[in-house]
Amino acid sequence: MSDYILALDLGTTGNRAILFDKAGQITGQAYKELTQYYPHPGWLEHDPNEIWQDTLHCIQQVIKNTGISAQQIAALGLTVQRETCLLWDKMTGKPLHRAIVWQDRRTAPLCHQLAELGHAEEIQSRTGLVLDAYFSATKLAWLMDGLNQTHPEIERNRILAGTIDTWILWNLTGRKVHATDHSNASRTLLMNLIQQEWDNRLLELFGIPGEWLPQIQPSLSEFGITDSQLFGAEIPITAVFGDQQAALFAHGCDRPGTVKCTYGTGSFLIAQTGKTAVRSQNQMLTTIAWTRRHNGQIEANYALEGAMFTTGACIQWLRDGLGLIDSAPETETLAQQVPDTAGVCFVPAFSGLGAPHWDMTARGAFLGLTGGVRREHLVRATLEAIAYQVKEVVDAINQDSPTPINLLKVDGGACRNNFLMQFQADVLGIPVERPTIQEATAQGAAFGAGLTAGFWSDYQELVTSRECDRTFHPGTGAASAQAHFQQWQKAVERVKYWR
Repeated sequence: MSDYILALDLGTTGNRAILFDKAGQITGQAYKELTQYYPHPGWLEHDPNEIWQDTLHCIQQVIKNTGISAQQIAALGLTVQRETCLLWDKMTGKPLHRAIVWQDRRTAPLCHQLAELGHAEEIQSRTGLVLDAYFSATKLAWLMDGLNQTHPEIERNRILAGTIDTWILWNLTGRKVHATDHSNASRTLLMNLIQQEWDNRLLELFGIPGEWLPQIQPSLSEFGITDSQLFGAEIPITAVFGDQQAALFAHGCDRPGTVKCTYGTGSFLIAQTGKTAVRSQNQMLTTIAWTRRHNGQIEANYALEGAMFTTGACIQWLRDGLGLIDSAPETETLAQQVPDTAGVCFVPAFSGLGAPHWDMTARGAFLGLTGGVRREHLVRATLEAIAYQVKEVVDAINQDSPTPINLLKVDGGACRNNFLMQFQADVLGIPVERPTIQEATAQGAAFGAGLTAGFWSDYQELVTSRECDRTFHPGTGAASAQAHFQQWQKAVERVKYWR
């Protein structure tokens, strides 16, 4: 009897397997932290073999810890960090280089070169995305350029390319399935947003052979089955999402005007726009939320997204880089010990600025420092900056969308910080709703897989049964938070075009 759905949540800082029961509750999970490689300033890489081995470990561990068998798992849903990509040899199964992570900025000069040649507008028109090193296309081009030096012996017809979902699918299925879904493909700068397939013009522009790329499937569809030798039974893989789209699905954001924000390594705010691909006039990304088959046709839900590159990463920097804190939860207590930031503004532009600025040359800074500033002020300024970034994106989406945002649903590690969530509600002037289960990315993958496999039948029933932990309403600090936002915007302008 099939009693569970397994979700794989393969993120930037770690990989997780979570088991969900029929009630949509977590019954077990396993986690492995992922090694971060920084070979040069602005570069970030992951070891694809480590990701695969960690995936295996987490699945095997969660099965062992819960005392179930693989036969009891009805289906598997996969959600991954987006844009991160790699090349590998399909004959040996070996990666040809470490995966280049979404935060990596090494291809910024190539983006600048393409923009100078006048290609930025065409790329955005075809993909809904801005021309930026954040996305996969220039990363794949960089990897291709290095092949002659690193692997001159490999015939080009042996090479496969893909994002992390494709790499894991290929391995889970015993090297039988080379596929991705529309939500991940829409983040590569290589997929035509309206046609929902690889765009030959873009493949030519970036120099990517189309035969290297995976087949694109609906997010909610049958991707194959796991190799029976891996877990002792075959498990159907019935949903694949980019991590932020999976969270949107979990929150029940399936109608225009519904919005979620994930506070992870970065912050990612996505607003559902339904069947319409809304083109932003304010530097937001137009992306696919998810796809499914309906009456033989592929049905797409679209979204507007604002990607902010640095959230949890700046808390980690306070701890590991500066030694100002011992743990992330400590920031909540420290921020509450001072009434304000003593005039300090922090701009978390460690990897440049994402939406709505898209400035690859910007760099992070504390501004407004005086001799009276203490670590409590610096910590509070850091948390406030996270909320201010989100406000910029909410304001931009409200200008683009005819349906105003009146509630923000949140998830991710940083949303456990009560100070941050209250300040977020204050500066936005709308309620912020935090669910009891904050692993929304994994939950979305599980919901998608279970619905596709027939384990669940009613999406609305699933998402409405999710419990709310707390709703933060705008409070007495709203006026000062919104007033200080204007000062923070001045600080942002100071750090732009730094390099």
